[in-house]
Amino acid sequence: WKCNGTLDENAKRTDGMIEGLKAVELKNLEVFVAPTMMHLGQVAAKAKGSKLGVCAQNVSANPCGAFTGEVSATQLRDAGIPWAIAGHSERRQSEKMQTFESNKIVALKVAASIDASLSVCVCVGETEAERKENKTTTVIEEQLAAVLPVVEDWSKFAVAYEPLWAIGTGNTATKEQAQEVHAHIRKYVAGAVGEEVAAGLRICYGGSVKPKNSGELIAMKDIDGFLVGGASLKADSYLAIVKSMV
Repeated sequence: WKCNGTLDENAKRTDGMIEGLKAVELKNLEVFVAPTMMHLGQVAAKAKGSKLGVCAQNVSANPCGAFTGEVSATQLRDAGIPWAIAGHSERRQSEKMQTFESNKIVALKVAASIDASLSVCVCVGETEAERKENKTTTVIEEQLAAVLPVVEDWSKFAVAYEPLWAIGTGNTATKEQAQEVHAHIRKYVAGAVGEEVAAGLRICYGGSVKPKNSGELIAMKDIDGFLVGGASLKADSYLAIVKSMV
């Protein structure tokens, strides 16, 4: 949900999703929402016992201690939060937010999460300039190379490919473009870690996913799920995406 939502808005949005999911047979699909840190407790309490899970948008690379403004992996687990996102594009490089998280910092966040038994989804992706310079695979391999060595439990790890040029711009990678990168990620992981890990790795796509394109994207061989931004702010649009996946 990025930096969106009030207590009242979140309550209505969450209630709508919980109610809508009752009629959906999820099978092996897991559905999460990622509210702000301020609202994690509120949404988690509402979602308890339902088909809706809750995920943190970020996690500290540091343990508990003198790290003002941070929320540690241990604290998230203590609060009953099972998943966190690390390395979102808006945190890797954002002029507006003045956040420039390096691959090293993202790797430290993954390590801290795994140590705390917190599942973590790592975001990777290239800028528009990097794509035009044919650096997409190089950039993503560098991002993956930093985090793969610190993962000790592959059941608690996922990857989300978000092409930065398709985030909040209305642009979307074609299904073929997305599949090509997802296939490369799986191939790279197979070479770096092993075929079995690569085959079981969940690789999600996150780049202006909407109900109108989710069906064709999820049909691609190596797209296992989605990291949804703006479309997750409305229960109806988010539920439509979920339904396109089952």
